[in-house]
Parts: sequence; structure tokens; C-alpha cells
Amino acid sequence: MAGHYRWKSFEENEDRPEKPRRYGVTEMRGPRYSVLSQNVLQEIFESMGQFVDGLKFSGGSNSLIPKSFIKQAIEMAHEHDVYVSTGDWAEHVFRSGGPSAFKEYVEECKQLGFDTIELNANLLEVPEDTLLRYVRMIKNGGLRAKPIFAVKFNKSDIPGRNRAFGSYVVPEPRSSEFVEDIDLLIRKAERCLEAGADTIMIDADDVCKYADSLRADIIAKVIGRLGVEKTMFEASDAKLAEWFIKRYGPNVNLYVDHSQIMDLECLRGRHLGKDHKSVLSSSYFLF
Repeated sequence: MAGHYRWKSFEENEDRPEKPRRYGVTEMRGPRYSVLSQNVLQEIFESMGQFVDGLKFSGGSNSLIPKSFIKQAIEMAHEHDVYVSTGDWAEHVFRSGGPSAFKEYVEECKQLGFDTIELNANLLEVPEDTLLRYVRMIKNGGLRAKPIFAVKFNKSDIPGRNRAFGSYVVPEPRSSEFVEDIDLLIRKAERCLEAGADTIMIDADDVCKYADSLRADIIAKVIGRLGVEKTMFEASDAKLAEWFIKRYGPNVNLYVDHSQIMDLECLRGRHLGKDHKSVLSSSYFLF
């Protein structure tokens, strides 16, 4: 059978909104993973800005970069209707100075021009009520709150792969790492949304790597309970982005590297020209 590409046209069913978008959001990694000068950021925004919804200063990069650069980068992003988020740095602020330091951190982020503050619920290691109080503190400061939850499971639950049919595979030993019940995680996320959180970031990289083998049910349960609009997933490579788009459509919110922006928009269905094969490899949507 001859292979050809069939690309979904958003003009046909009008399910791809313009910015600012509530779903189908693409958040771009910031300087932690690659050196992004102001010139590089400007080029990205001018050439692909219509496909970028958010910029994230990953990890603690915003604490190491000069404030003057941060302000200029944020102003540049805002000029292209791109929101700017901190990375998961708040837990370090809390450990060093407690609630008072966290309140100062929120105010500093607001002064710098950040739109969103990310809270790593796993690294904060605080009671649930305290986490909810921090969510409300961010909202009271006039910023958006984005708690992040890590989905953990025991890798020994993954069936053996790349083996001959019928061959014996020595089972992996059970890990001693704590594996949180997915229903409990979802309930915590639901309470964060009730407290005013705008988006729930799900760190499920390991789950997605093995999704075809076993744990696709975890992603399905998260989206089923929280909804596509309120969740965002990290797609650490192009194949994960393809996995999400194929299963949940163009409206899923993804956090990707800046090098994946164009390919991701092709997967979402945006018309970028006739020869899409020059943009994506032959593994994408080949019928």
C-alpha cells in the first residue's frame, strides 16, 4: 500500500483556537536545557510565536540569570502573547526561609513580570493543607498557580520487551521507591484546582516511555478525572508528543523543548505547507 500523509485541517472543524488558548497549549522550555540568548528568543517568537503559548524558566534557572535579562525576556514574550512561568524552584525558597520567604518570592516573581509560578508538590514535602495555602497565596498575589505532580510506579511492573517468544526473562527485583496511589495523586490535584490552581503539570515521563506496554491507563485516568484543559504533560522527545496527539488529539497541553515547536504544531494539524515530509520523519501519521 502506498504511504501518504493525511493532515487534519483545523479549518474543517474549527477546534484549534487562536491565542490565548485554554487547551492545545504549547509551553516551551527555557534556558536551563539550552542557552537561549535574547536574539534566539526573538527569532523563535518572530518565526514560531503563533505556535508558542508559554515560556518556562526551568528548574532554578531564573535564580541564576540576571534580573535584567529575565525582565527583557519576559517583556519580549509578552509582546508575542506568550505567558512566562517559573520552574520548580519554590520548594528551595520554602526550605531556606519558610512561608515568609515564599511570600517574598511570589512578590518578586510578580515584579519581574512572571505570569505563573510552578509548585513541585513532590519536592515541597509539606502537608496537603500547606500546599493548598501556597496555591491561594500565589492566586492572591495576582499570578497563576501551576502545581506539578510526579507519577511514580514500580518499573518491575513493566513486562519484558525485546525478547524471543517463549524465552525466559529474569524478573527485575521490586524497587523500594515509594509508589503513590494514582487516585490519591488525582485527588490532591483536584483539591489544588478547587483552591484556585489554573493548571496541573504531570511529570509522567517514565509512564509515557512504557505506555504502550502497560501504563497508558494512568494517563487515561488523569485526563479522565482532571480533563484535558486543566492538565499539561511533559513530552521530553518527539515520539512522546506524537503519542499524546494520536491518543488525545490536538487539544492536549504539552511542555516541550523549543526545537520541537514546529514538529508539534504539524502534529496538531496546522497547515505549514504542502511538503510536510520535509518537516517530520516517515513515522508520523503514515496511513
